[in-house]
Order: sequence, then structure tokens, then C-alpha cells
Amino acid sequence: MKRALPVLVLSVAGLIPVWRYEPSTGTSTAEAAAPASTPSASSTGSASGSTVVKGTVVTTDKGDVQVEVTFEGGTITAVRMLEQPDHPQTTAAVPKLIEETLQAQSADIDTVSGATITSDGYRESLQAAIDARAAAASASPSASASPASQVVAGSTVNTDKGDVQVEVTFEGGTITAVRMLEQPDHPQTTAAVPKLIEETLQAQSADIDTVSGATITSDGYRESLQAAIDAKGA
Repeated sequence: MKRALPVLVLSVAGLIPVWRYEPSTGTSTAEAAAPASTPSASSTGSASGSTVVKGTVVTTDKGDVQVEVTFEGGTITAVRMLEQPDHPQTTAAVPKLIEETLQAQSADIDTVSGATITSDGYRESLQAAIDARAAAASASPSASASPASQVVAGSTVNTDKGDVQVEVTFEGGTITAVRMLEQPDHPQTTAAVPKLIEETLQAQSADIDTVSGATITSDGYRESLQAAIDAKGA
């Protein structure tokens, strides 16, 4: 019996290392590798401040022409052809027309030699997109502007065609929107206003060109716009 006790003790002692180093069947949360992060939907590169506008479909002798324009603020950043004639000269002309648009930031671009019909249709669809974007910007309610914005009404200018008055929204020192409060009820005025607003957003001043066929409205617009700018700075 006395010999049996040491043997028993040694047997138990020999089992302790076995229990101590028995492999674990589970993995602790501290040791588990964290999963790789997945890009969120907002990181796909789509700019939240961009606006995409389709121009009108222009029917030409060669086929339909339609453009889609991407704006970042008041800047044209991309133009894509939605419809164009299936013609080698058109295919060659389109990149040139788009390049000139991005440089000019307007539809006032040259005709591509050998593609006069396509160039005319392109300009018409492009201008329609620019006008639609300007009209949407001018129709934006001033109530949605941020607290840092300031809305100033220009003076009412009496012209031979009717009264002209603008309302200008400033963000700091930047003109971000122009809205017509009064304007002559005339087709040429209706066509001219989006162009005047677009030029204002680009020039950030009243130093803008007269719109052909709407000289009187252009003069009244500039005068009311300058009054608003002066009032803001006062």
C-alpha cells in the first residue's frame, strides 16, 4: 500500500500536462480576425452635387441628335451623346464638339467641318439642357438655402417691354442663384432669361453680354442685378 501511493501520485502528475495542453475546440473573440471593411455605397464616386440634364431630341436630315449634360454647380463637366446619326463624319465630329463645349462652357461653339447638320443639332440639344438647368436653378426656393445664404432683391427697372426685377441668392460672396421676380411677357425675354442667369453664375457679376434679340431685357436685367450686388455689399 505504501508503494502504491507514490505510483498514484506520479500518475496524476503525469496527466496534468496533458490536460493543460489539450487543444481548444473554440476560438476566442479576441483572437478572431476582423473582417475586411467593405466600401459603403457613398464611396462609389458619384458626386452628390452633380446634376445630369437631358437636352431635347433634335431631328436632322442625318438622324436624331440628343445630348446629356452633367453639371457640377454651374460648370459643365461632361457631355454624353444619347442619340446621334450613324455616320462616319458624325462619329469623328462628336469628340470635337464635346471638347469645345467643356472649354466654352456654353453652346457657343464652332461647327465641325464636314458635320454641319450634326453640329447644329448638337448645339440645339445642348442649349436646351443648359436652359433647363438654369431654369431649375432659378426656380429653387430661397427657403431651402443654408443659414449662411443671403437673398437680396434688386431694384425694379422699368423698360419699354415691361418691368424687370431679379432676386439674387449669395452664399458668402458667391452668387449661387438668380430668380426673376418681374420680367416682360415676351417670347424673346423668356428665351433670354436662362442665358442671362447662366452667364451671371459664371461671371459672378453683372458684367455679362447682351442676349441677341433681347437687348432691352438684358439691359434691365443687368441694372437690377447690379443693384442687388451693391445692396449685398453695403
